[in-house]
Amino acid sequence: MTTQPTVRAILDPTLGARVVRSVPLLYAEGADAALDRPAHVRAASGMALVAGRVAVVQDDANFVALVDPETGRASALTLPAGEGGARQFDDERGNKRWKLDLECCAVLRDGDGREVLAAFGSGSSPERERIVLVRGIGSGDAEIAVAGASALYGRLRAETAFAGSELNVEGVALAGGVLRLFNRGNGAPHGDLRPVNATCEIGAAALLAFLRDPALPPPEPRNVTQYELGEIGGFPLTFTDAAAFGDAILFTAAAEDSPDATRDGPVAGSAIGIIRGGEARLCVVRNADGSRYAGKIEGILPHAPGRLWAVIDRDEPGTPSELSEVVLEGDW
Repeated sequence: MTTQPTVRAILDPTLGARVVRSVPLLYAEGADAALDRPAHVRAASGMALVAGRVAVVQDDANFVALVDPETGRASALTLPAGEGGARQFDDERGNKRWKLDLECCAVLRDGDGREVLAAFGSGSSPERERIVLVRGIGSGDAEIAVAGASALYGRLRAETAFAGSELNVEGVALAGGVLRLFNRGNGAPHGDLRPVNATCEIGAAALLAFLRDPALPPPEPRNVTQYELGEIGGFPLTFTDAAAFGDAILFTAAAEDSPDATRDGPVAGSAIGIIRGGEARLCVVRNADGSRYAGKIEGILPHAPGRLWAVIDRDEPGTPSELSEVVLEGDW
């Protein structure tokens, strides 16, 4: 395992990111009590383009939402039920500890060339050390598997340069057969360990092989890099997602007053940044009128030159997550 010097992200005044449109994420089928499905996408946390569809994963509900980004209407792909047959998890129900906590996703290629949506648990507790694999999205007969990945998460946690005091995998970006994982540095200190924003790399093919056969060793994390991202409104910025962007990687970060990696807090705003080579630059996200955007961006997906889709988590089970369009300005 190699560790790179800490990268200090530059707040670049030549960059801009403005939210120009937002729609609530609602299921076209409505609620379904038998499936424990609400009428809306509860906690959108990551997104990817698969089979021409925008797939959105959630950190507190066992559904993948296939979203029409123009309207926010979504069809629901039902994942296996969790503890007690539940598919919704929160403090009010008293079952939050059992959620998969799917925080990010990427589209991989299986051995036969098929697209596989891989949704990653955060690893912030033993119940969250699972990766959901969905094959055949768009075929009408999707295959879904929930793979235990404790050996992988244990290896990530052991690399304290990456995990810091609390492991919390919140972003993933695929480039050239390599997955770059993003740890969110919003944990609580433990002894001499402090929370860190960091990335590491693992092989995509090695990951799929391990998930097919857990007797194989998990992929080894390499090229760990830590980042200092600054703050908004006195709250530190911490990674929330990432996406490949040509020869670079875009990332999002939220300024949230989190007491630890498993609990939410007040949000002062979000930033979008870019990592190219050994440099990181970022800007604070604004509304169309130039005021600071106060939402918590949890996932991004580039969809046109200078434009992104972003999903916003309101951290309220009864409030729909939103899909927003973001216009990038300047030299990204």
